[in-house]
Amino acid sequence: MKGGIYLDPGVPHLVQRNFAVLNIKRGKRERFPENCVEVVASEADALSRANPAQNLHAAEVVGPSRSSEGLKLYYLVRWLNAE
Repeated sequence: MKGGIYLDPGVPHLVQRNFAVLNIKRGKRERFPENCVEVVASEADALSRANPAQNLHAAEVVGPSRSSEGLKLYYLVRWLNAE
């Protein structure tokens, strides 16, 4: 389980681990709405697109998962770029 999400190996297409670039002010948050998340093909791609000065941060995330409010959320697994 990560951030309240269970990964079911029987249906891997529903919620997946992805590399992404998050367009956010980095803080202690561990979940992000889909409009702040750009899923990319690889860890190297996420790192190459990261630009902390412009609030673009490389991360590994799990999602999307639908919240109780109906939003699609991604949950942080780990940051790829140390600050």
